[in-house]
Amino acid sequence: MYVRPAAAAAAAFLGFTLTLLGGTASSAATGNGPGSAPSPADRAALGGPVVYAHRGASAYAPENTLDAIDMAMRLGFEWVENDVQRTKDGELVVIHDDTLSRTTDVEEVFPDRAPWRVKDFTAAEIARLDAGSWFDEQFAGAGVPTLREYMERVGRNQQRLLLEIKKPELYPGIEQQTLNLLGELGWLDERHVTRRLVVQSFSAASVRIVHGLRPDLVTAFLGTPTVADLPKYAEFTDRINPWHTTISAEWVAAVHGLLGAHGRTMEVDTWIVDDAATARKVADMGVDGIITNAPDVVRAAVNGF
Repeated sequence: MYVRPAAAAAAAFLGFTLTLLGGTASSAATGNGPGSAPSPADRAALGGPVVYAHRGASAYAPENTLDAIDMAMRLGFEWVENDVQRTKDGELVVIHDDTLSRTTDVEEVFPDRAPWRVKDFTAAEIARLDAGSWFDEQFAGAGVPTLREYMERVGRNQQRLLLEIKKPELYPGIEQQTLNLLGELGWLDERHVTRRLVVQSFSAASVRIVHGLRPDLVTAFLGTPTVADLPKYAEFTDRINPWHTTISAEWVAAVHGLLGAHGRTMEVDTWIVDDAATARKVADMGVDGIITNAPDVVRAAVNGF
């Protein structure tokens, strides 16, 4: 494991400083509030792109578990990313795949329930599953957290959240349900909306719904629209978050050349970058953030935070 105490301490100090300044790294750099992108000079002054722990620090702990976000905290990272889906009885849970088989022991516990789709199991049934042993036996017994449990841990850790609504076509109304829970837990007040929360999806329709329901929220579209199509996305989102193999410096500049849904410069947060060389490559392209399973590796490569 790449643990660098000095870098972690610096990142923690910077996160504290940004909190006092009243914004994310990007808003602190520009003074423009949520959704705004720092200039290359501003990014360099702050230490590089924002680093997001993908599904938590998932190179070192089972993805989307409480252990993974705790690991991100111990490594000194404020921003974590997760995936939200819904159970048969309407509970929001944090899991990436729309089936349970890859990251739990569902095939052993419920052998006759193939194809083991999340939406076909109740929250109580999913709570019986082990979501840690597949990764490493030291995490045996880790569960699939409900979104409520996850948010409570993120809050306790004083972290910030990049929340992905996963496969919303499978879960009609999940946007409103997610926002309802976030509101109930205090995550839709001004402090959280402007500093601690971004909602994203691969579904443009879902991002548009979230923007319509809560226009004050920072939103992101996962994908790489053509330069010609970018203005359409700028109408309802603040960020375009592409796979790193699909972008160029020219494309990033085209995104930065547009104002997003909040009237501020659009941002680019790319994924999934786990090695130093690729991290430096996308940083040189001018991305605002890097989403990674190994946040410490990326931070060391690009002086990110």
